[in-house]
Amino acid sequence: MSASAVEERRARRRPRPFADALPTGAIVLDRARKAGRACRRTGPSAGPPYSCGVNDSIRRALTRSGVVDITTTGRRTGQPRRVEIVYHVIGGRIYISGVPRAGRKRAWLYNLEANPRFTFHLKRGVTADLPATARVISDETERRAILKHVARAWRRTDVETMVAYSPLIEVAIEGLDGPE
Repeated sequence: MSASAVEERRARRRPRPFADALPTGAIVLDRARKAGRACRRTGPSAGPPYSCGVNDSIRRALTRSGVVDITTTGRRTGQPRRVEIVYHVIGGRIYISGVPRAGRKRAWLYNLEANPRFTFHLKRGVTADLPATARVISDETERRAILKHVARAWRRTDVETMVAYSPLIEVAIEGLDGPE
């Protein structure tokens, strides 16, 4: 492949320069308008989150586990904090967990304990910014029942370590009619 062909391919992969200047919500609204959905602002007037309704493609995406971003509100600063994370669908419900770490609680979990409302950003295949609420799961019996499925998905055998040290929340997406 010639040098000019390589540079041409690189140029095609670069994002449009103005896309970085747009707030995430503006991109979501633009995509929603093109898809013919009505959106409403659910967050502060300065920006996201937006609710564009839960359509069939979003419902299908939420039936299988995957990688998403979540945006929480910083418990001290009040600023949005975005992190990439894996979610699991177990028994029709959505859960977020993490690798067990003794003596270290995740910042996103502290933030959700202070304010359980957050944005669940689907980003692979279907893209959507969905308003959600977290329920931190601290009951040991409930944790064990859920984390055994997470451990199996991650090919881990240390379920008791996960029960003791892994963060675990249940996610409720606004506009989703519960487990199907």
